[in-house]
Amino acid sequence: MKNSRNRRDSLLHAKSYAFALRIVRMARFLREEQQEFILSKQVLRSGTAIGALVRESEFAQSPADFINKLSVALKEANETDYWLCLLKDSGCIDAQSFDSMETACGELIALLIASIKTVKNNLNRNDDSH
Repeated sequence: MKNSRNRRDSLLHAKSYAFALRIVRMARFLREEQQEFILSKQVLRSGTAIGALVRESEFAQSPADFINKLSVALKEANETDYWLCLLKDSGCIDAQSFDSMETACGELIALLIASIKTVKNNLNRNDDSH
C-alpha cells in the first residue's frame, strides 16, 4: 500500500474529485432551478462522499483499512447511481445530463472495484509467499 501525495498522478483521485465538483454543480442547479431539495441533498451527500473516502484511504492504517475505505466509497458510488436514476426518472434532470453523470459514476465504480481487487490480490500474494 502506497500513499499518493501527488494526487494528480492518481486516476481515482482525479476522477472522484472531478465527479464531486460536477455533483456540487448539479445539486446547486437542482436547488436553484428545479426547487428540488430532498433528492439534491441525497445525491450531494453520496456523490461527494466517494472522493472524500478515496482521500481518506491515502492514510489508511493498514491494507484492510484501505480496502474498507474504498469499499465504502464503492457503496457510496452505487448509491449515487441510484439517486441519478431517480432524478432522471422523476424528470429532475434530462437524459443527456443523466447519461453524462451516470457514465462518470460507472467509471468510478469500475476504478474502485479494480483498486480493491488489486489490493486484495497483492495481499493474497504476500500471504502465499510467507
